[in-house]
Amino acid sequence: MSTGDRTVEDLLRELAPQVLGVLTRRYGDFDTAEDAVQEALLNAAVQWPGEGLPGNPRGWLIQVATRRMTEQVRNEQARRRREDLVAGQVPADRQAAPAADAGDGAAHDDTLTLLFLCCHPALSPASAIALTLRSVGGLTTGEIARAFMVPEATMGQRISRAKQRIKASGVPFRMPDADDWPARLDAVLHVLYLIFNEGYTSSAGPDLRRVELSREAIRLARAVHTLLPDDGEVTGLLALMLLSDARGPARTGPGGELVPLAEQDRGRWDAAAIAEGVALITAALPRGPVGPYQVQAAIAAVHDEAPTAGETDWPQILALYGVLERISDNPLITLNRAVATAMVDGPAAGLAVLAAAPALLEHYRLYAVRAHLSELAGDREAAVADYRTAARRTASLPERHYLTLRAARLADSADSDQHPAGGGEAAECAP
Repeated sequence: MSTGDRTVEDLLRELAPQVLGVLTRRYGDFDTAEDAVQEALLNAAVQWPGEGLPGNPRGWLIQVATRRMTEQVRNEQARRRREDLVAGQVPADRQAAPAADAGDGAAHDDTLTLLFLCCHPALSPASAIALTLRSVGGLTTGEIARAFMVPEATMGQRISRAKQRIKASGVPFRMPDADDWPARLDAVLHVLYLIFNEGYTSSAGPDLRRVELSREAIRLARAVHTLLPDDGEVTGLLALMLLSDARGPARTGPGGELVPLAEQDRGRWDAAAIAEGVALITAALPRGPVGPYQVQAAIAAVHDEAPTAGETDWPQILALYGVLERISDNPLITLNRAVATAMVDGPAAGLAVLAAAPALLEHYRLYAVRAHLSELAGDREAAVADYRTAARRTASLPERHYLTLRAARLADSADSDQHPAGGGEAAECAP
């Protein structure tokens, strides 16, 4: 069932952090509120497709979650005092979703407050990011585990411990004072970055993109930018999102298949988003100091401002990746630098960069990039093997299909080299 251009699943993912924010603000119990919201989401997923959307979907979820939260309290004798608190805080006339909660402003404030709450300094950065991706981003434990490159069970335990620490801290549900923002900002930005990335290229499933995630990440990044307009990294992250998201319409073909950057129709890119992103990063860079989000935004701007793929300023991109690698310890940056190196100095040089990236031995992107560079170098046998390995290791169906087709095309080309072509002439080898 769809609601305009969105499915029920998309709507629930958007509403979940808003409803969780409302309940946490009212009752001050993050852990119990999250359980109640999950129950309400499950009920909605079952009922709405068959019965139709309620007039106020968000109010419906708040009402059901509130009822479920009250039931949980009543069923637990050890929480008798909390039951009294809940009962005292929910007058009868507020049971059917208060008008104050129905407005977009309150919803947005609650989601932003929830974002900062989950990034509390009492949590380790990894735990804060994982918890926020689950509670604000709507990602599953499996998706978060893939983003961190750890087993799903490990990530589940990390999220559970983070919720318990939030509960034990007694932190009130409110936007922290401005003096407290710096202690949480790195985690907030990292969370938004990961939410956007999952929306930009989904780690699993039938679709390359999850537009609702990238849209929400951009919205929250704008909200943080409004709070901290002079912070270079906040500005850089928003610019990076806009410059990357601008390519979205051209990244898939008519059947949802992946279209690589070099083959995209640049006329379909969002010119307004590119202009805004370029303006943001152009203003941020001279202010300094320069951080990783600003450098990534600068790289995205170079790509977006090239009229054609052939006119891309690869030497500038390579130099920027060199800067990025020095200030950010992320092995995926090495993969991108390898591609830039290959475009400037040749595929053999790019492959040499990859040989020094052991931290990514199990990641499918290493095999995909190595296959691409081997193909450019003319080593089709190595390229086919790596394309196939990458296809087996990715959980994204569009990426799997793309990688499988690349391997098949190269394998067919290699076979044709070994047999006479039409007219008795050997087929020409691709460079």
